[in-house]
Amino acid sequence: MAKELAYPKFAVVGHPNKGKSSIVASLANDDSVQISDTPGTTIKSRSFPLEVDGSIVYELFDTPGFQRARRVLSWLQKHEVSAHKRAEVVRAFIFEHREDKRYNDEIELLTPIMDGAGIIYVVDGSKPYGEEYEAEMEILRWTGQPSMALINHIGESDYTLEWRKALEQYFRIVREYDPMSTEMLQQIALLEAMAQLKEEWTSSIKESIILFKKYREQKLLQSAKTIAYLVQSAISYIERLSIDDEEVTLSQKQQLLEKYQARLRSLEQKAQQAIEQIWSHKHLQKEQERLLFEGFDLFSKESESIFGLSRKEMIVTGLTGGAITGAGVDLLFAGHTLLIGGAVGAVAGGIGAYFGFDKISDSKVLGKKLGKRYLEMGPMENRNFPYILLGRSLYHLSVIIQRSHAKRDAVDIAMDESFRQVWLDDETRKSLEKLHKKFRSGNEIQDNAVKAYEELILLSARKLSE
Repeated sequence: MAKELAYPKFAVVGHPNKGKSSIVASLANDDSVQISDTPGTTIKSRSFPLEVDGSIVYELFDTPGFQRARRVLSWLQKHEVSAHKRAEVVRAFIFEHREDKRYNDEIELLTPIMDGAGIIYVVDGSKPYGEEYEAEMEILRWTGQPSMALINHIGESDYTLEWRKALEQYFRIVREYDPMSTEMLQQIALLEAMAQLKEEWTSSIKESIILFKKYREQKLLQSAKTIAYLVQSAISYIERLSIDDEEVTLSQKQQLLEKYQARLRSLEQKAQQAIEQIWSHKHLQKEQERLLFEGFDLFSKESESIFGLSRKEMIVTGLTGGAITGAGVDLLFAGHTLLIGGAVGAVAGGIGAYFGFDKISDSKVLGKKLGKRYLEMGPMENRNFPYILLGRSLYHLSVIIQRSHAKRDAVDIAMDESFRQVWLDDETRKSLEKLHKKFRSGNEIQDNAVKAYEELILLSARKLSE
């Protein structure tokens, strides 16, 4: 008797190199699943549970591919019995050949099935159907376990129609599934199809669908919290440089600026790493230590152009947000040139925001009365910077959300200049600016302000994940 399951379990089986491991990685949201074009990469059955709040949504078994299906089927058919006893013959095969290395792959893939797991049989719809697959499908039919077939398309050719005609002879449900896609609706549709395989599974799989949706929403919330903390920390951050001389030199100001920028870059990189961990992308291939937008530095003109506000938007923001005042250090957003500015003076409203477009923060000399002197930079005064940092963070998040755990190529950060239109409308910008002002104030930031900022980011993240 197959074991009764507290949650759905499925063994993903099939011919070698048909995308079984890719499908497991995609459905389990786990990029630790070993994937290779080399046949025989998977030699042991391995379990990959998807958990939410300590509850397992479902469990998948990545299995080796069939190697000697015809010999196994021949052995089974020699023990011809009535249909209701065929599963016992399969168990007898496993018991008798457990130490036989010739049938290692078949033993590994059949064991979780006979322990109660449902069957997901995977084929490559870009290759023609062949009779050699019928021995595999017949063996699976002998197990008596509920089963479905997934048509994966590894290449560009399409033999779906002939595969469907054959698969429907053996499986109640046949679906096409692309493991390189991360569309939640595709995964939920697959879960709903699984619920149809066995009446006893219906309630547990419906609960799994609820947990799966909760799982995704939790990750969006965690991501919003991470980004909110990043922007708040970056805006309010203050860098200090101890100085001994009476006069502040250009070199000291340059040193302070470089330390200030390096710290903000470090905050961004740590947030990126946290986002990748939240979405279980722990093994991303990267040409750089972190995702740095293919050379688009945080302080580059390109980042400003793609993610920042336009001059018109800056003026509108300035008119609603108050003045930028004071003399200080001007930064050309190319990220390399430091200009010691003259007195900008107290400039009010939108004009202040306009002329502050290339301004990063004042440098101040402190501590004259204490015997120690510091050159200080921060908090961030440039009103465009929070939008640049927030835009880059949301763009990075959208790339991570859309990346399937089955992919093993390097991450592609292809810049999209229309990206900002998806999430940043006038109302959102006005709400953000009020909170940015609080973050810049240097006063103790209230929990309700942080919570409001997280909610704004969460709404934007939901739009980007649809």
